[in-house]
Amino acid sequence: MPSPAFSAPTPRRALAALGAAALLLPLAACGDDNADSSGSGGRTELTVLGAASLTDVFKAAGKAYEKEHPGIRVKFSFAGSQALAAQVEQGVPADVLATADTTTMHGVRSETGKPAVFARNRLVIATGEGNPKKVKGLADLTESSLKVVLAAPEVPVGRYGKQVLEAQKLKVEPVSQEPDVRAVLSKVELGEADAGLVYKTDAATVPGKVDAVGIPDRQNAIASYPAATLKSSEHRKEAAAFVRWLSTPPAQKLLRKAGFQHP
Repeated sequence: MPSPAFSAPTPRRALAALGAAALLLPLAACGDDNADSSGSGGRTELTVLGAASLTDVFKAAGKAYEKEHPGIRVKFSFAGSQALAAQVEQGVPADVLATADTTTMHGVRSETGKPAVFARNRLVIATGEGNPKKVKGLADLTESSLKVVLAAPEVPVGRYGKQVLEAQKLKVEPVSQEPDVRAVLSKVELGEADAGLVYKTDAATVPGKVDAVGIPDRQNAIASYPAATLKSSEHRKEAAAFVRWLSTPPAQKLLRKAGFQHP
């Protein structure tokens, strides 16, 4: 009988270093790059810390939000949810936190307002374009000849991956464990790995570069995305309005278009 599984976890010290490095990540701004970060000119600047898998859809959402709310400028910082939580705990100035799981959000509950789930997601197996190794399902990831990359188990997508593999009693020996889902996707896209577990929405961001092999619902995991205001925010009212907006039809339409599921 195959043994339950996942490979040896990434050392805590290495992940702590990744979290610290995330503190130095530049903020990606929507709107006028010449706008004063202090919110001068009558505009309030909101800083949103977003899970890496939200990168593309949140950039589009930020532009849509600014169009609907001319007095607001939205800036983003994207990283693995665990790195974002580290930023919050270190007191990095921000207004909103959006993670790829409820576990990470719960871990910083003393720093946030009440979270609201605004989207859900599922895992797929990302392979090279054309699926050259003919990967058909989770069981194929155990093949010793296959170079598999996974996210570290401390990362939401890594935790979900660990969950689905253990549920099927599959032992996978990854060639590397990455700090977020985009790093896993990049390894597959660049040909440094034959396959990796990523979110369905991330695989969809690189059409023609990777293929996505579906995982049956009975074997899959549902990823829940909550957002919450930060108690340290200097713009609590505006931050709360942005969190509420994520559940409105305009935002939900953008999320559906990107492949996210209804909350």
